[in-house]
Amino acid sequence: MASRLGTQLGEWRATSAVAQSLADRIRMLLLDGRITVGERLPSERALAAELHRSRATIARAYELLESGGYVVRTHGSGTRAALPAQRIQRPAAVGDDVIDLTIASVGSTPGLHAATVRALDRLAGLLGTPGYSLDGLLELRERVAERYTARGLPTDPEQIVITSGAMHALTVVLAAFGERGRAAVVEQPSFPHAMDALRRTGHRLVPTPVTPDGGWDASHLVETLRSQRPALAYLITDFHNPTGATMPELERARLAAVARATGTLLIVDETCAELDIDRGWTPRPFAAHGPAILIGSMSKIAWGGLRIGWIRAGREQVAALLGARPSIDLGTPLLEQCIAIELLDDMDALLARTSERLRTGRAAVAAGLAAHLPGVAMPPMPGGLAAWVDLGGPWSTALSLGARDRGLLLPPGPRFSASGVLDRFARIPITWEPELTTEAMARLGAAWRALHAGELPTATRLSASAVV
Repeated sequence: MASRLGTQLGEWRATSAVAQSLADRIRMLLLDGRITVGERLPSERALAAELHRSRATIARAYELLESGGYVVRTHGSGTRAALPAQRIQRPAAVGDDVIDLTIASVGSTPGLHAATVRALDRLAGLLGTPGYSLDGLLELRERVAERYTARGLPTDPEQIVITSGAMHALTVVLAAFGERGRAAVVEQPSFPHAMDALRRTGHRLVPTPVTPDGGWDASHLVETLRSQRPALAYLITDFHNPTGATMPELERARLAAVARATGTLLIVDETCAELDIDRGWTPRPFAAHGPAILIGSMSKIAWGGLRIGWIRAGREQVAALLGARPSIDLGTPLLEQCIAIELLDDMDALLARTSERLRTGRAAVAAGLAAHLPGVAMPPMPGGLAAWVDLGGPWSTALSLGARDRGLLLPPGPRFSASGVLDRFARIPITWEPELTTEAMARLGAAWRALHAGELPTATRLSASAVV
């Protein structure tokens, strides 16, 4: 227990206020999910021995955490992680002087209001129906299927299930096909909430590496499938979140063949698949190479508040999905589906606007790095939602703490890891307006300078946010 926490803490700076520094670090591990609520922390004696600090220092750190509501100490039961009741997963309020870089999502598309007005007439024609939509409106499923066909994967509407966003789609897929206790391969880094969903359904996560410049280690991924024979693999093969990498078509074909041989269900998240800036080529959807369940969404290209997603699967798989769904919900709201139909009718224009916004955001982040984080390079970014930035050392968690003190929420790199590593990386969204990005990078630069000056990040009063 103590050695695991010692590994999670990694390298951390401390001035004379060692206990405060340690308390800050443990709190960050809790806020970004690496320590779970209710988890038992090491005893004072064990952690003191692991960190080569005095027991009094550890006791003081635990006292600081307890006073803030981050641990509960019970005689005979030890010290357990907790969250203050009033702060559980509550994001910063709108209007606060806080910039939230945990969110990587473009604002609403300019045509959204007009599409909503048009959708009301379509909705009026549905008011005489019961209103439940277990698999989704046929018109919407037809448009989603047509989009897959246009991208090189012939698809029928019967192969589409409309959901309330991509995370809801993953929840339905895991309800139908998850196997508690079995291994699930995930990329490292990957989307944190997807990993949380897999853990919650009892899967044991097995990571495989992805980098912005090199992409997937194909040999490692194939060998992992062959040796682990996992129940499933969750992959983001197009504009990977957070690295922005795209898996080559030859690697997709090889992976599909190996997955078929090992009995591994491939779940491929395509929510970023069409967020192209200047990639220069367009791969076919993964399922064009072999069996795979695909997940898509309107949230990244139209608006995060439009909770429309979908699943593309084989007909027998669709039957299983629809069998499992009623235990979760009874369908996706009809108004949102009607709005999505209107937007999909003008998809090319929608994607062009999104691409231009991402291009502008990418330039703003690159300029901010050059101005405020000298020596930190902008990674290759042909598309996607965020830059996966190599900080050059294991400073991401400390930088995140320092940024919070300056009104900037930045998820540390290990939040995107299945095993608590990647503390030398930070994900910076390219989705915000240039003016806000400029201010965010200035605040990040202030935290960066304080970090390298050896200044201690102070306790934060900002609430934890979800990573989007």
